[in-house]
Formats: sequence, C-alpha cells, structure tokens
Amino acid sequence: MSLLNSLLRLTRFWNLLIIGLAQYCTAGFLISTETIFDIRLFLLSSSTILIAAAGYVINDYYDVKIDLINKPQRVIIGKGITRRYALLFHTLLSVTGVAIGFLLNWKIGVANFICAFLLWLYSNALKRLPFIGNLTVAVLTGLSIFIVNVLYPPMMVLVGIYSLFAFFITMVREIIKDLEDLRGDDTFGCKTLPIVWGIRRTKLFTYFLLALFALMITFLHQRSAPLPINFFAWSLFLPMVALVGWLVRADTRKDFYQLSQFCKMIMLAGILSMAFL
Repeated sequence: MSLLNSLLRLTRFWNLLIIGLAQYCTAGFLISTETIFDIRLFLLSSSTILIAAAGYVINDYYDVKIDLINKPQRVIIGKGITRRYALLFHTLLSVTGVAIGFLLNWKIGVANFICAFLLWLYSNALKRLPFIGNLTVAVLTGLSIFIVNVLYPPMMVLVGIYSLFAFFITMVREIIKDLEDLRGDDTFGCKTLPIVWGIRRTKLFTYFLLALFALMITFLHQRSAPLPINFFAWSLFLPMVALVGWLVRADTRKDFYQLSQFCKMIMLAGILSMAFL
C-alpha cells in the first residue's frame, strides 16, 4: 500500500469532500452565490477539512486494537503508516487548521481550537462513554454547517435548520455505528449505548431522536419563518421514515453497516437539496 493511498484512507478522503461540499452549498445556496468565489470561504473549508482529517487520524491511532476486531481490513496505522508518523500528521493537520481559523476571524479560530481539542478528547476517552461520544461528534458536525453563517452574518433560519439536520442525522449514524461495532467495543470495555442499554432500548432512543428532529423543524416552520415545508417533507422526512422502517427490522452487523451507509446517503441528499430551495 502506497503512502498516499494510506493517507487518503486514513483521513477518509470522501468524507472530507462531503464536508467541503456541505460548506460550499451552505454558503452558495443558503447565503449568497457571491460567496462561492470568496477566498475566505476556501480558507474556512480548508481549515474545517484539516481539523476533520486530524480527527480521523487520531481516532484510528487510539482505536487500532478495537478496529482489528471490528474492521480489520480498514486498519492503516501500523501497516501503511507508523504510529509515530500518524501522531505527527495529526498534530500538523490540527495546528494548520486552527491557524487558518485565526487568520480568518478570532471567533472561528477559537471554534477550530475547541473542535480540534474535542476530537482528540473524543478519540481518547469520550467515544467509550454512553451517548457523550455520539453527542460530541453530532455537535461538531452541526457546527461545520453553522460556522459558515459565522463567517457570513446575519444568522439565517435555513442555515440553522440544516445545522440541526446535520446534528441529528450524525447522532443517529453514530449510534447505529455503535450497534455495528458492538462486539469489538464490548471486548475492550467501551460503554456505548448498545452495551449499556441493549439493542432494543438503543433503537427506541434512535426513534425518539428522529421524532424530536421532525418536531423541531415543524416548530421552526410555525414560529420563526415560512419554510418550504412540502420540500422538507420529501427531501428530509421521507428518507427518515425509510430509515426507521429499516432500523426496525435490522438485527445483524451487516444490517447496521448498511444503515450507517444509508445515513451517509441521507446526509449527502440533504446537502444537495440546498440547491433546490
């Protein structure tokens, strides 16, 4: 395996592209098309991608033993890249991402620093705790959308809605990934929701999260602004109904893996739906 291929796999190259796409779609379709060619948006997206990439590296650094059980074919550290170089790569990515943030705006710089620290803390400890790890990743994902509005004020309702969407679908996906990785996590003493609550109660909690998201969107529609609710019905709600129906029947590791990928598709579809508003 070449070094470049190892780095691309380690940093989840396609996931990073989705992050960049999400920020550009948010700026171009929800705020102003003029932002697409703004160098500040490029710098913001670059800093976010660098910090996210650093998060993937440090996560794999701490999870080598667990991944050898859950996903042995995806283990890179210790094979394509040594642990020492992985740690160095993580540090360089994090520092560069935070520095670019401060170059843009002190608020974005502080936010980037907090995000980089939380990603390290998540990989080192939080992901082994019930719910806290899932919540951390979901907040950071929602923030990656919301921070575009920090760069380009004033605050907009639609940006808030898509930030909520990113938060909830990421939360659900992280919980489903815990269901998928149940065996390896249990072997190494992790206390994820499926281990603490069991599969049935974890599924019920996932249904609750999706229902809460639907209620929050409806509330924003009624109280904050006249939103294109028919559009949201087919672009956001219907895929989530399909997700619930699939989750009800899921009971194998393969089922949960496919559901995790379906969540990623919902996320991508939600991002692309910004173009039709």
